[in-house]
Parts: sequence; structure tokens; C-alpha cells
Amino acid sequence: MPLPKPPAKRAALLTPADFESQAAPKPGKRTQNKRSEDPASPAVLDLFDAPREAAPVVTAKAKPIAPVMPPSAPAPVATAARRPTPEPKLRKPRGTGPAKLFVLDTNVLMHDPTCLFRFEEHDVYLPMITLEELDDHKKGMSEVARNARQVSRDLDALAGGLSDQPGRDMAEGLPLAGTGHREAGGKLFFQTTLVNVTLPQGLPQGKADNQILGVVQALRDQQQGREVVLVSKDINMRIKARALGLAAEDYTNDKTLEDGDLLYTGVLALPADFWDRHGKTMESWNQGGLTYYRISGPMVPALLVNQFVYLEAPGAAPLYAKVTEITGKTAVLRTLREYTHQKNAVWGVTARNREQNFALNLLMDPDCDFITLTGTAGTGKTLMTLAAGLSQVMDDRRYTEIIVTRVTVPVGEDIGFLPGTEEEKMSPWMGALDDNLEVLSKTDGAAGEWGRAATNDLVRSKIKIKSLNFMRGRTFLNKFVIIDEAQNLTPKQMKTLITRAGPGTKIVCLGNLAQIDTPYLTEGSSGLTFAVDRFKGWPHSGHVTLARGERSRLADFASEVL
Repeated sequence: MPLPKPPAKRAALLTPADFESQAAPKPGKRTQNKRSEDPASPAVLDLFDAPREAAPVVTAKAKPIAPVMPPSAPAPVATAARRPTPEPKLRKPRGTGPAKLFVLDTNVLMHDPTCLFRFEEHDVYLPMITLEELDDHKKGMSEVARNARQVSRDLDALAGGLSDQPGRDMAEGLPLAGTGHREAGGKLFFQTTLVNVTLPQGLPQGKADNQILGVVQALRDQQQGREVVLVSKDINMRIKARALGLAAEDYTNDKTLEDGDLLYTGVLALPADFWDRHGKTMESWNQGGLTYYRISGPMVPALLVNQFVYLEAPGAAPLYAKVTEITGKTAVLRTLREYTHQKNAVWGVTARNREQNFALNLLMDPDCDFITLTGTAGTGKTLMTLAAGLSQVMDDRRYTEIIVTRVTVPVGEDIGFLPGTEEEKMSPWMGALDDNLEVLSKTDGAAGEWGRAATNDLVRSKIKIKSLNFMRGRTFLNKFVIIDEAQNLTPKQMKTLITRAGPGTKIVCLGNLAQIDTPYLTEGSSGLTFAVDRFKGWPHSGHVTLARGERSRLADFASEVL
């Protein structure tokens, strides 16, 4: 059979109305093995604006197709047949009144470079003096300089959107969602005119903080119908603003928790009637010398994976367990290894209280890749972590070496530059490491003086001291990483350190949230708080808050009364 002749004329293009009618669902059910009387026309998408003259088309079966109707008389399309276009879901604003106008101080931008997009539906105003101060702090390799450069890049991207909209004035405001941050529903305003305001005589006009206060006062007088709020991390700045009758707030969007007492502790006390409410449908079995309990009841929704639970009732055996699995409305509890007994001592160290036993169970668990330990001074955070690390490096050969690092923030005045290599420069900051190594070396009393000296040399060869300044870009393979004094880290620095972990690496973060030395960091905005809150419930992480000090009676009493 000879092939049909190729089409002699160019095919006609359908109009948008015809294309939608072809794509619209047909009413009624489709019947099989039933052909329509009229052959279906192939739909061709109209990619051109100018309509073309309809022309007959010859298909492969040489059947002519009716010409397409001109645009002046489009084909009738049923309104119900068109598919409804899904509208984007808009977030409901929290307030019902007009959007607030937040005036940002320079320290807020340098503290959190993404703060421009954290004010939801409200507008943001930047005084010109703020941009001048950003320009002064953008040079250097410090964290503040990097944040200033990031803010400048974001402002440049937002201002670049004016070139795509000719005739638009910057005084109308720049949409903060123009660079892809959909959570920001407000606008960004720059100071484009000179503000002439009279401040009290005690405030010099040339100081940057006072100029910002003058801008806030002028905006409050100009925009009577909306609330103008100054946002600053500087306490004195907020005090002066309130003294002038201006609204001022701290930047709280970087805080993980409003109150440090709400931080996840990793430990949950079970009620006295726990077995009465959960024992009817309980299943239990033994595996590997440990007992497992599968429970279901009202306590299950409040549990998290790797959370420790305990039940201490008078006249009954205590229960110490860890949540290993949560499936639907059931949870699996596993009893713990008793590290309070000398037979389970870790490098000669035994747990002296309940929380230390929980911490050692986490530190010796090979399935836990990230562990955070918090507590007051003398609770044994560093000693237990170092003992667990030496046990798994020297005895179990689970890790190749221990890497210790910490933030070099001095308590008092800085002593200046330190000579030597990286490890020698870090040695003054690692006094806690030396103290704990001295305690661990005394646990082996049968080795003698020469044996302890040889052990110390071997132990120190397995411990490497690194600085945080050179962590970016590194990858740790099969390492036991200890981050001491982690409460002085920012969330960004904490993310930088945790993402260094390679296969087979365990990271342990230690810190006391009551001893934060980094400026502008609080218990709610610390990187340690950030990590504890974000990692809770992950099957390969755990957290324990150590509550009881075991250093000495003097240290315990000083922690309570001073």
C-alpha cells in the first residue's frame, strides 16, 4: 500500500480558547470501543501573538480538517468545562490593624543578616546613617564584617528590582518578597529625604544613635495612623528611645526560646500511676541483656525518641529507660546499662547520679551521632565525655582520634597574641582538658609512675586540639569531636561545626547556658540552645541536662548561693 502524500499546506494554529476547550475535561463518562462521528482535531498550541489565517490541513489519512474560526469569533467554550486556576494560599496576618513600621538599628543587621525578611507582613525602614555604619563595618574577616557584606548584597538585590519596573520611585517601598522570601509580606523603605527634628539638648546631634532616634521621632509624627517601633540590640539605645516616648523593642526573632526554662531537658519523670494506665496492653521481652517494653497510652504523644524516662516509687524497683521507637500510638522503652556500678566503669569513671548515668548511656551508644550535654559547673560534662571518648578510641577502636575545640572568648581582658603552633596557641584555653586528663590518669593505680607516664603520652597522642577559625571546609572521618563551651557559639557557627561530620563521626557539644561570654548572645539565642531544640526527637541524637554537681561541696554551694 503506497504511503499518503505529505501535506501541501502549512497547518493552522489554534487560538487559546480552542486549546483550552481541547484540554478541558469532557462531561460524562468515557465509553470504550466507541468512536465519535467526527474525527478529533489535533490541538496545536498557539505560541505566537498574531493570529494566522486558517487553512485546511491534510492529515496522514488525507482527511480534511475544518478551518479554525478567526479570533473575532472564537469557538464557544463552556464555562464549567474550564479548569479552575488554584490561587496561592496567603498567610493570615496576626493583627487586624495597619502594618507596623520597624526602624532597624545597625547592630540588628550585623547580628542577623536575614533580619530584613523576619518581620512578616510589617514594613521595614532603614535610616541613611544605618547604611553608613554598614559601610564602615563591611571590611575584615570577622563574623560582623561577613554579616554586613551579606546585608549589602541583599539590599542590592532588592534595589535592583526597580530597574525592571520603570517609573517606580524608591519612596514607594520595595517588596521584601521580591528576592524569593515569600514569608516577608511587607515593604522596605529607605530614608530618601532629610529629617529635621529637634532632640533634647542633652543628646548631641552628631552621634549615630541619636540620628536614628531623630528619624524614629520624625516617622512617628508623620505617620500618625500606624505604629513606629525601633528595633535595636543595644540596651542603652532602647532606654533612650523609651525616655523620649518612642516605642523600642529587642530583636527576638533569633531566639529559639523565649524562656530558658522551656528548653528540652531530655529527661522525663513518669507519674506514679504509669503502670496502672499503661500496663494493661504492655508487651515486654529481653534482648541482649536489656529489657524492652512496648507501651500504648496517654503518655506516648509526650515522648520523643532517645528521651530518658524514670520512675522512682517507694517500695518498688526503680525504672530507668530510654525511648527507642515511636510508631503511631505505641512506644518502645529499653532499660539502660547501669554505669553507676564499677563493673561498667568507663575508663575508670562511674556515674554518681541519675543524669550522669543517662549521659554515659548516650555517650557509649554507637547509634547516637550528635549529643548535647548542658549543666552547671561541676556536673561532670567534660570528664564523662573525655572518658567515653578514650574508651571508644583506645579500647573499642571505634574512632581513630579525639578532636577537642572550643570558642576562644576570654572571661576578662585578653592577654594578646600567643606564640607557637595552632595547638600551642590553644593550650591556654584547654586547661579543663588537662585537669580531666590528670583525673583519668589516676584511675589506674596498679600501673605505677612509669606506667602512668607512658599512658599519658599515648593518650595525648590520640587527642588533637583544633581552633574554630580553621574548621570551615574540613571533613572529619571516624573522629570523636568534643566542642567545649558550646554556649558561646552562634547558631551559624554551630551549623558550620556540625556539618563538618563525615561518616562514622560523633559530635558532643558541652556547655553551661548560665556562662555565656559572647556579646549579644543570650540563653534563648545561643547556638547550643538552637541545636538542642532542632535535634530533639531525631533517632541519632540525644540530650541530657545534668542537674547535680559532683565536683566538690564548695563548688556546689557556690553554684547555689553566688
